[in-house]
Parts: sequence; C-alpha cells; structure tokens
Amino acid sequence: MPDCAPPLAEITPAAESLPKHACDTHFHVFGPADVFPYADDRPYTPPDAPFERLRDLHRRLGFERGVIVHPGCHGYDLSVTLDALDRGAGQYRAVALLDPQADEARIAELDRRGVRGVRFNFVAHLANAGWDELAQVVPRIAPFGWHVCIHSDQASLEGLLPRLRTLPVPFVIDHMGRVAAAEGTQGAAFRALLALRDHPRAWVKISGLDRTSSSGKRPFQDAEPLVSALLEAMPERLLWGTDWPHPNVRGDMPDDGELLNTFLRLCPDAATRRRILADNPHELFRFAQ
Repeated sequence: MPDCAPPLAEITPAAESLPKHACDTHFHVFGPADVFPYADDRPYTPPDAPFERLRDLHRRLGFERGVIVHPGCHGYDLSVTLDALDRGAGQYRAVALLDPQADEARIAELDRRGVRGVRFNFVAHLANAGWDELAQVVPRIAPFGWHVCIHSDQASLEGLLPRLRTLPVPFVIDHMGRVAAAEGTQGAAFRALLALRDHPRAWVKISGLDRTSSSGKRPFQDAEPLVSALLEAMPERLLWGTDWPHPNVRGDMPDDGELLNTFLRLCPDAATRRRILADNPHELFRFAQ
C-alpha cells in the first residue's frame, strides 16, 4: 500500500505563457507498479504517477522539455526512466541512480538514451550512498560530460559543499539545499549555498519550496526570500523544477501551477526567465536544438 499522498488532481493554471523550450528540470515517474515494479528495499512506496500523467501536467503548464530524476523507490532498475525517455522522443533528459558496478559501456548506453547525471541522496531517511561511492563514480562519468545531482538538507549541506567544490564535474544542488526557511537568508547553510555563485561548476535548483518551507503551508511564502536571493545572486546557474508528484510531503500537497506562478511573480524579467527556464537547462542537459 502507498505510504505517500498522491499529487493534486486539479491545479492552478499557469498565469503566463512560458518561453520556448521551457524545461521542468525536476520530477519523477512512478510505475505503474504492475509494469515497473518498485524495489523490494525501497525507502517509500508512492502511488503510481505514470508517464501519461506527467505529459498531461506539462501540457497544462506549458513545458516543452523536462528532466526525469530517477526515484529511489525504483532503485537501480532504470526501466521506468528509460521508458519515459524513449517515449518522450527527445523531449526529456534524465538523472539516474547508477549501479556502482556500471561500466563504461553501460554509461555510454545511458548517455545515448538521454541520461546526463547521477543523483546521490544525503538526506538521512533516503540515503542511497555515501561520499566514497560518489568519488568512485565521478571519474567514470566525467568523460561523458555528466554532473552529480545532490539531494541534501539543513543537516548535511554545509559539510558537503567544500567537498563538492573539489570535483572535476558540475554539481547540482536540489531543492535549494532544503535549508530551513525559518532561518532566513542570513542562515549559515543558506549563506554557504549563496557562496556557490563564485563557483563555475555549481548549479542550484529552485524547486521543492514545500521542502524548504518551515510552515508546510501553501503557498509556502516563507521560502520566497530564499528564491529572491538566489535570483539576484546567480541566475546564470539556476534551474527550476516542479518536484512532481511530490513524494514524502509532510505538509500541504503543493499545487504545481501555484509553484510555477510563484516563480513567475518573483522573476518578472523576461530575459532572466528565459535563462532559467530554457537556456540553462539546454546547457547543462544538452538538449538537441
């Protein structure tokens, strides 16, 4: 039985049209479990959120492109993500959980099919690997131009950042590091995140406002100052994502249209929107023209 709530069936419409090639850079595909079974040792059991529902969400919001983040509930079996890449016919790219035994031939195959990075969880209840495994993977993915995608939180972020700065590959911090919005823009963890503006291989996702919010109440307004500070500091290395279908939500279930409209309101400049929603994803994930 699922131990996660499903996403909202009805969402707020997008307030404005999105730029050409707008990309949702963070979401998952779950199942359906009778076709793509969940891993026996999964950290959570979500309700099915299949490819068809994802495509419907993107049509409603106006996204032409997207990046699938392979979920821990499917483990190292990438079948569900590779199926979505194939069915997307170039519309999608992906970030994988990579089997530590994967060799160069396997990585080359995944690259051809649209995988562009490897994710590592450093959130205690989801941890799938440690730093040693990350360090072993980096030399194998570097020749392919891949990045490492980091799921951290308030407890782990500051300790990770000095190590991440030493990597020879780009790295992406999911969900604004999941720092605590209650600490504001002057909190130590968020100040460390902002300092990445001086690092040429660092990227940050404006996603997971509900995971950063200390209230857990829609529309997660207490997280907005963090978004605004990042927009001012480093728009050339920001990405935006829905985090659909929002697994393991502990507060209010996010409204994906409301999340998008919050970003559009906080980022009214058309050129900056285009940079974050289209140009930055094109650069990092290597979409075709």
